[in-house]
Amino acid sequence: MYQHIDEETIYNYLGRDNLELIEELLGLVISVNLVELEELSELYQKKDYSTIKKRVHKSKPSLSYIGASKTLELVDQIESELETSAPINSELQKHIKSIKLELTTFLAELRSN
Repeated sequence: MYQHIDEETIYNYLGRDNLELIEELLGLVISVNLVELEELSELYQKKDYSTIKKRVHKSKPSLSYIGASKTLELVDQIESELETSAPINSELQKHIKSIKLELTTFLAELRSN
């Protein structure tokens, strides 16, 4: 159903019984982790590779929790090919837009059940 996230992975990490916990943690992924990744383009312009590396590394657990394995691969690539990874970031930005939409949809569906 989803292109980038995997709802079974989310349930495996966060459980099925605690809607409040799921909402809180996925809200943090959306408002903190994904926002920090969205800011990478600005950091590339500044050639701030140290901050880029910190942000992509920090995002790995969150991407794992939501089952975004293809996005996690991009983040790994950025981390390992740091100074030549700007084209990979372009693809990552597309993933982030989709992930935000998918997580928002997932949360809306959870609330409606």
